[in-house]
Amino acid sequence: MRNFFDLTGKVALITGASSGIGRATAELFAECGAKVAINYHKNESGAEDAREKITESGWSAITIQADVTRTSDIKALVERATRELGPVDILVNNAGSLIERLKILELTEERWDEVVNLNLKSAFLCSQAVAASMMERKSGAIVNVSSIAGRNGGALGSIHYSTAKGGLITFTKGLAKELSPFGVRVNAISPGVIDTPYHEQFSTPEAMKAYVGGIPLGRVGTPEEVAKVIAFLASDAGSYLCGETIEINGGMLML
Repeated sequence: MRNFFDLTGKVALITGASSGIGRATAELFAECGAKVAINYHKNESGAEDAREKITESGWSAITIQADVTRTSDIKALVERATRELGPVDILVNNAGSLIERLKILELTEERWDEVVNLNLKSAFLCSQAVAASMMERKSGAIVNVSSIAGRNGGALGSIHYSTAKGGLITFTKGLAKELSPFGVRVNAISPGVIDTPYHEQFSTPEAMKAYVGGIPLGRVGTPEEVAKVIAFLASDAGSYLCGETIEINGGMLML
């Protein structure tokens, strides 16, 4: 039987892939046969650890440092990935962070811009950087990593983050309409509470307990569970999905 999740011969670029969902996605993509470019900003050790794990298993991966809020960095990122691995077939816009919980009267213009740039502008810039090649080849897949916060406004102190993630859902739809006539599919995922460094940094144990109480499956999700859905969207298994945002939250939010 044909393996619709086979990514052999594909080149995948994953932003923010040194930990959490991004790293799990890089490792799964490699297992599915893709050549993987692992982007990181500051966590070089995490990125290199992921690369070593992939290459020790006989698969192909490189690490590339870049600040994906900067056009010049993104240009260099895509150029190097293309030079060393080949034209990018799959882009996963995963880079993002809350950076700091701040309520409206505490939130500065500078912090607002920083969070929106990291979570939303970066997806625009990276998508723009690979779009021409994908359109020319009449093939490609872009997966944007949004959040349940983009649906429900997020927890207190996260309106900058949740606004950016909500914008990413809208960006996904608009870009899908533009690129789908060229054979390029654009979709998104919207994770709920996932066991990643994000919650280690921004959620207290009490908050995590409360979150779990509102999840019908009764537990938080894992990065690997999210990565499997990203792989589905990037592969031929998701060949007729376009402009969709898939909720991955254990039933916490049902649309």
